[in-house]
Amino acid sequence: MSTSTSPPEPTAETTPAFRLERQGLDLRFRAVRLAAREWITPEYVRVRLEGDDLRGFTSLGSDDHIRVFFPAGPTESVEELRAAPSREYTPLAWDADAGWLDLEFAIHGASDVHSADGVGAVWAASAEIGAFAGVGGPRGSMVVTGRPDAWLLAGDETAVPAMRRFAQLMDAEATGRILVEVPDAARELPIDAPAGVVVEQVHRGDAPAGSALAARIDALTADDRPAGDVFGFIAAEQAIVKPGRALLLDRWGLASDQIVVKGYWKRGEAEYHAPH
Repeated sequence: MSTSTSPPEPTAETTPAFRLERQGLDLRFRAVRLAAREWITPEYVRVRLEGDDLRGFTSLGSDDHIRVFFPAGPTESVEELRAAPSREYTPLAWDADAGWLDLEFAIHGASDVHSADGVGAVWAASAEIGAFAGVGGPRGSMVVTGRPDAWLLAGDETAVPAMRRFAQLMDAEATGRILVEVPDAARELPIDAPAGVVVEQVHRGDAPAGSALAARIDALTADDRPAGDVFGFIAAEQAIVKPGRALLLDRWGLASDQIVVKGYWKRGEAEYHAPH
């Protein structure tokens, strides 16, 4: 008679199923122009940047950050470009040969998302096609090497590009859970994932951004922990860090070097940026 067993819990003597490795990149600043705009929801927009400077662009890690600069017009030097207002974003997709880069922006509406009324959101929503911008970085990456036994991704709109990219790393047999906090059903942001990964849209209504996600994370117990080496990624407003770490480190007992928990933005601080 055969019996089935769960994957062994990691111990000091076992080799982890995956690692998070830091890799450096040469910091470059690139001149780009707005080439296209696509509204995914009334409060979420994808833009395409194009320019010869984007040839050779790369982003090795799903959680990478680039700094996008929004000058009033073309600049004459890197110093002038870097003096322009700027915000950080996660690269979504790009073609290093063709010279284009796609980004997604959360736009202020009924909720207090990170880019609410900020320079980046205004530019993404209303700049004329052909408008000039600059891109700096990424200066380094956190890369998943190996194969996690399971995944837990959770975030608000600002973390969706990173969660989309993590989902692209999953093979057809992947298992796990993705939690996406949005205002309501009309503004849900689907994420393509394998059949074994449950994608749940968490509606916050008129509550502050991050609050519904925090409550959903608090509701996950030790019994909800998948077996084996689990990769955990949680990112939203800064207040998500405490409940995120309580779940992944305390209740699930994951290794601190196999998780990412961070505030992608901080309420009331337009210049705040996520730790790299």
